[in-house]
Amino acid sequence: MTTSTPTLSQIVQRTSDLLDEKEAAEVLAVSPGTLSVWRSTGRYNVPFVKVGRCVRYSRSALEEWLESRTRTTGATA
Repeated sequence: MTTSTPTLSQIVQRTSDLLDEKEAAEVLAVSPGTLSVWRSTGRYNVPFVKVGRCVRYSRSALEEWLESRTRTTGATA
């Protein structure tokens, strides 16, 4: 199996997709504190990335997570 080195445009695309906690909270219409609680308690499995001590959220992963939580009925199961 061969792995290729990402191109500069792929790296730029990947990093431009990353949001900090405040930006991610805006996308989800919650406060950054709420997002932090969800992350630390595992209440909701919002996908995130750790880069050193920094927490980042992929915009595309947040959109997929929101889509997975979309309901067509009032059922919660």
